[in-house]
Amino acid sequence: MEIREIKDRNIWEDFLLKCEEKTFLQSWNWGEFQMIQGNKIWRLGIYENGQLAGVVLTVKIAARRGTFLLIQHLNIKNRFLEILLGKLKEIGKEEEASFIRIAPIWESNEENKRIFKDLGFRKSPMHANAYEATWKLDITPSEEELLKNMRKTTRYLVRQAMKNQDIAIEKSEKLSDVEIYQKLNKDVAERQRFAPFSFEYIKNEFEVFSKDNEALLIFGKYKGETAAAALIIFWSGIGFYHQAASISKYAKFSIPYLILWEAIKEAKKRGCQLFDFWGYVDPQKEPKHPWAGPTLFKMGFGGRHYEYLKTQDFPLSKKYWLTFIFEKLRKTKRGL
Repeated sequence: MEIREIKDRNIWEDFLLKCEEKTFLQSWNWGEFQMIQGNKIWRLGIYENGQLAGVVLTVKIAARRGTFLLIQHLNIKNRFLEILLGKLKEIGKEEEASFIRIAPIWESNEENKRIFKDLGFRKSPMHANAYEATWKLDITPSEEELLKNMRKTTRYLVRQAMKNQDIAIEKSEKLSDVEIYQKLNKDVAERQRFAPFSFEYIKNEFEVFSKDNEALLIFGKYKGETAAAALIIFWSGIGFYHQAASISKYAKFSIPYLILWEAIKEAKKRGCQLFDFWGYVDPQKEPKHPWAGPTLFKMGFGGRHYEYLKTQDFPLSKKYWLTFIFEKLRKTKRGL
């Protein structure tokens, strides 16, 4: 086996197209986005007997709490992890990183946990801006079947919103409309007391993916006023409900339900087979978790949950423990 950098976009994307478990956080365009954000990246290819057997987007994050290497939604075969770690250690030493952080999309089971543990990884105090569990829906059935398979209440709210002549759905690929979304996002952040992604972050993400027709803003308006919005990413046969926001003023009209239904229909039109609702917690086990309410909302559309290993850290220096303490305290403060 050997690892070398991949420079050809088609080789990268064609390989991922054949992968079953994947998200756009390993896509070529996510690497482009990271570079626009000012982060250094490595597109690593793992070759076995001369054949490409795995791809790994690695990002250098230089944060106030420390410099580290980040891999979001790693989906290589487990037998490749040891050789990958060797390469990451080399890069980490050259870049003076204090640790390696990997959010794998490997099934959460004892065998996979042991593979990471045996190599010296430990569970991270944070989830690396990437979910550790999600809710997915097979969208290959007809629209009628998808509606039929929804929770009764969800189907009712979608249909009521569709009938309401004061509600209008608008779709946009215009970069300038990111400002409209961000105004809603700030309102949600203030209401729920969390730090939202910056305008630059959302703008850069939308700009990179929209160039390849992989991003769409969907707005829900009530009597002409924007009440809710979502940023949807379409990549490699999957629609991703990546960003969403709504104002409480029009909550009783269930506009986010209609937006999500429109997003699912749009994904079908674009040839997607799967819809990823982006993030899940078990509402029964963790009813007070900030994601519990949004998860119940997502579950109403049908589908099932997928749970992966927790984010894993590999310390490279003693500086890691300062980051560990800082993030542990922040996680406790946020109630996560």
